Amino acid sequence: MQFELLMALVAFAFVSSITPGPNNLMLMSSGANFGFQRTIPHMLGVGLGFTLMVMLVGIGLIQLFDLYPVSYTILKIFSVLYLLYLAYKIATATSPDSNSNNNATPITFIQAVLFQWVNPKAWTMALTAISVYSPERSFESIAIVAAIFGAINLPSVSVWTILGQQLRRLLSNSRQLRIFNVTMASLLLASLYPLIG
Repeated sequence: MQFELLMALVAFAFVSSITPGPNNLMLMSSGANFGFQRTIPHMLGVGLGFTLMVMLVGIGLIQLFDLYPVSYTILKIFSVLYLLYLAYKIATATSPDSNSNNNATPITFIQAVLFQWVNPKAWTMALTAISVYSPERSFESIAIVAAIFGAINLPSVSVWTILGQQLRRLLSNSRQLRIFNVTMASLLLASLYPLIG
């Protein structure tokens, strides 16, 4: 891969990884509700899950949409339904310290890995990355694209968890936390606009 193309890929990976989207909003919410340490499995699931997704999209899944266009419609429906469910869970979450929700837990590593497959932003990022930066679809170029995203994604999503953890200091009572969670759920719903608009 040429140096100029590699630098463009690094810039694309950074901008697309650091900007708001379902993963980052959920990580910020988790950081605020559970703290950084309890959110580490979620962050690792996002970083490794997305890297795996880029590899699998590059080595063949991208052609599934060409062969079966209805598969993209089915993916969109599942994505919308799952994001609606997650928005509800975030909006109704209470502090894990409260008596009303003692069973509250952050998203697990496996749940975060699987979430990448219904995350519309992740699909857009993966399809764009492979189409633009690995048009010949050689294994080497696909591996480079995946490795760049793997190296950039985890530190980027960690920023959102840290931001949520810092916001936790400001969310000193259950009412403030409730407002924050409803706001995060609303932003998660707003992230669906490109998918259904």
